[in-house]
Amino acid sequence: MLKRILFLLALTCLTANAADTVPSEASVKEMLVITQVNKLLDSMLPQIDSMMQNGIREAMKGQQVSAEMQAKLDKSRTDAMSAMKEELAWSKLEPIYVRVYQKSFTQEEVSGMVAFYKTPIGQAMISKMPVVLQNTMAEVQTVMAPMMQRLQRSQQETVAQIQSEASKPKK
Repeated sequence: MLKRILFLLALTCLTANAADTVPSEASVKEMLVITQVNKLLDSMLPQIDSMMQNGIREAMKGQQVSAEMQAKLDKSRTDAMSAMKEELAWSKLEPIYVRVYQKSFTQEEVSGMVAFYKTPIGQAMISKMPVVLQNTMAEVQTVMAPMMQRLQRSQQETVAQIQSEASKPKK
């Protein structure tokens, strides 16, 4: 009887530990392929480029720039995007994703997600997620715009106060 209890206890411990196992690299990579994470990352690059262009336009505040200056700005943006594409290359990011997923999920969870993402509903989620994220970003930007303006005004006021204090004669 004692042997049976010890056997069942050992079996229970093994089963409990199996649920807590680190997912295999292969299973994580399968999930990353199914969820098309690399395509999602690639789709972000044009959005980043657009944000950079908007940032440059905003920084210029409608000022006309010479063709030479525009060429420099364009080259700077192109160089930044090239560097970003290089640093955000899937070959560099995939090992990071694998490590993070292995630290964050169990094998059971990864297997469950793989099973879900293989279903029609899972595939619908994958195909619609880029649009969801894009729409979310657009909504968040409309919320953030007034706050950013307030922050800029506050920053300008602080700089003006500092400059005013600095220009006062010291006693």
